[in-house]
Amino acid sequence: MRAIILAGGKGQRLRPYTTVLPKPLMPIGDMPILEVVLRQLKRAGISRVTMAVGYLAELLQAFFQDGKRLGLPIDYSMEERPLGTVGPLTLIDGLGDETFVVMNGDTLTTLDYSALIAHHKASGAMATIATYVREVKIDFGVIESDTDGMITGYVEKPTFDYRVSMGIYVFEPTALRYLKKGEYRDLPDLVKTLVADGQKVSAYPFTGYWLDMGRPDDYERAIEEFESRRSEFIGPDAAP
Repeated sequence: MRAIILAGGKGQRLRPYTTVLPKPLMPIGDMPILEVVLRQLKRAGISRVTMAVGYLAELLQAFFQDGKRLGLPIDYSMEERPLGTVGPLTLIDGLGDETFVVMNGDTLTTLDYSALIAHHKASGAMATIATYVREVKIDFGVIESDTDGMITGYVEKPTFDYRVSMGIYVFEPTALRYLKKGEYRDLPDLVKTLVADGQKVSAYPFTGYWLDMGRPDDYERAIEEFESRRSEFIGPDAAP
């Protein structure tokens, strides 16, 4: 099975680090976050990876080359201008042949990709989204009132739970017919289009470890978590 890694973004929220490095090459421990992802995909049975690249693409290509070092064939699809998170799929040849995985290249997780793929196939869905329950804390007292402006409730610093996308998807090739070549589209747009058209979109609930390296404090946390839980991410036999 093939995996598409979305690695063309500028990583604005991680500046100044990403001024000189694409976010997927940000190191955690002794390897970049994307190498952790690639090792996990190989263990899950992924046989080919295509990186959708743009910003600082030459650095990604120089580091990973053809994937021989990792024992995982890697090729690259270049976007000349930003096409969003799903638009780059229209530039990649051969996606119409079989089920494929699409994901961000900066996610630290213990997700079992083979279990995700098995769930997708069993569901009969056109698309499956790996999901995670994220806790959101409100640092203010929340006021509840009626239409007359009278207070009916007061909740001090409440916490809400939301099921969010982990940035990891499995698609059937038929989903590609909802895209136009070279058109800017984001993954949420495609998912909403599929649902509106009556197509099955499955959610795969995950309760293990997941961290999106979107901000500097998340990056620092990823470094700490990787060092203390290394074997959970890349296996007990991986060399330090």
